[in-house]
Amino acid sequence: MKLIAGLGNPGGKYAANRHNIGFMAVDEIARRHGFSPWRRRFSGEVAEGRLGGEKVILLKPMTFMNESGRSVGEAMRFFRLQPSDVIIFHDELDLAPGKVRIKTGGGHAGHNGLRSIMAHIGADFHRVRLGIGHPGDKRLVHGYVLHDFGKAERKWLEPLIEAVADNADLLVSEDFSGFLNRVHLAVAPHLPKADGDKD
Repeated sequence: MKLIAGLGNPGGKYAANRHNIGFMAVDEIARRHGFSPWRRRFSGEVAEGRLGGEKVILLKPMTFMNESGRSVGEAMRFFRLQPSDVIIFHDELDLAPGKVRIKTGGGHAGHNGLRSIMAHIGADFHRVRLGIGHPGDKRLVHGYVLHDFGKAERKWLEPLIEAVADNADLLVSEDFSGFLNRVHLAVAPHLPKADGDKD
């Protein structure tokens, strides 16, 4: 069994924020793969289903970003999972818009959602880093991540979310290179030409 959590903030006013790209990813996985309806559990919302023959729990913490770890920790303990069974989707400032990387373990790089998860379950979980780009000035970051994706960004955002959901079974089987290759091929034609991401 795998636990896949998307990070974001609850409530309609945050729904289209850059910070909520994790929620968008798990919502699309649930929709495309016929998961159960979302229901309240573990200080969050949960949907259950199967990907590639394996049982998967999708989780959207409803604790606000800075307390995401409380929800993830509750679900992980209930299902008796290890951190290595946990996959987290989150926004990544240090990747160009639409770029995706996968990382296992390591630090939180100032991301408050990851910081909270690490405090509750340790660092040895998988992170799917969904690039949203950087506003260019550290002082602008807070407003940038809590602002909605712009119209131009939708050109790559929608293909990205669709490709992530279409290939989610590869994440569950831990074929991370296969997942990244397929997502890249689907999204590359829609990306802006400038590429200044840091890996």
